[in-house]
Amino acid sequence: MALKHCHNIADLRLAAERRLPAPMFHYIDGGSDDEWTIARNTSAFDDYQLLPEVLCDVSNIDLTTEIFGQHIDLPFFLAPTGMSRLFHHDKELAVARAAENFGTFYSLSTLGTTSLEEIAQTIATPKMFQIYILKDRSLTLEFVARCKASGYEALCLTVDMAMAGNRERDLRTGMVMPPRFGLKSLWSFATHPYWAMNMALHPDFKLANVAHRVDALGGGAMGLIDYVNSQFDRTVTWDDVEWLRAQWDGPLVIKGVMSPADAKTANHVGANAIMISNHGGRQLDSAPAPVDMVRQFRDAVGGSMQLVVDGGIRRGKDVVKAIALGADACSLGKAYLYGLAAGGQEGVEHALALLKTEVIRTMTLMGCASIADIGEHHIKQLGRNL
Repeated sequence: MALKHCHNIADLRLAAERRLPAPMFHYIDGGSDDEWTIARNTSAFDDYQLLPEVLCDVSNIDLTTEIFGQHIDLPFFLAPTGMSRLFHHDKELAVARAAENFGTFYSLSTLGTTSLEEIAQTIATPKMFQIYILKDRSLTLEFVARCKASGYEALCLTVDMAMAGNRERDLRTGMVMPPRFGLKSLWSFATHPYWAMNMALHPDFKLANVAHRVDALGGGAMGLIDYVNSQFDRTVTWDDVEWLRAQWDGPLVIKGVMSPADAKTANHVGANAIMISNHGGRQLDSAPAPVDMVRQFRDAVGGSMQLVVDGGIRRGKDVVKAIALGADACSLGKAYLYGLAAGGQEGVEHALALLKTEVIRTMTLMGCASIADIGEHHIKQLGRNL
């Protein structure tokens, strides 16, 4: 399925499914338990209607957005996602270069397969590093120091990983990391020769930001993941967030907050922004969709914090709806990973181009010439009066 025949993110998802062995595709596509939350993340946008205004000058559409102290060219950016090497041999570098070409933030995961230093050497556009407060606090401090040295503009603390969610699709497909042939996955690898060939040609698979802490090859499949999982700390509290705030003098973003009360606390301890996120439906199943929480979060923190809707974006109109509800921007995960799997950097750029075009079209038809023009008067929730 050629990229030119992919007319939306759903088409890119189908292309990714055809290109990837089943374990890799379902690792992108799946969620936890019954996958109610992952489905709701996207379907929740259907509960909101857009109210257009007519006879407005929309001859020029300005998508410029200010987020985390930086001006970007789009009202959305690329969220941190782990282990991009699973989906394409150009891994995180392909995604970062695509973000640079579109003038938007790139976010690198702690569990990335490219080092934060290599990303910094590759792109000049704004960068954010996603971090955890780990049992080994010295490793967390090391990340902060490395981000400062490499010129990262923002730090993103993920707070919804006290333990891993129950991702049953991975159990069914025999997903292990680093990838290896097994009884459950052998046929899928054999019937996806492009991916298998590139795995053979580019066999290096490591969690580049933590690999120096453990011998990945010596540990065998899952050895490195076991190490990282062992570092998730169930004792972390808001006091630890204050500790991290004291170590980092740039924008601090908290990702994984779903409670308005927690949003107030994040504001109190000095966070600058919140990514309203349920980890793409991969952690607590039955958590609400991020877009459904925007109004409550905005009521809780007012204009004192920036809010990002993270989860479920599949169309440009979704971005516009989130902003109309009170978000400052949106972030993408699965949407760009489908593009990466379907066509590397070109596939990511195709995903970004599709969404950018859809945002421009939606704003034009709504009578909004700039992101600042979009407001709550442009949106109506089904079942509520105007």
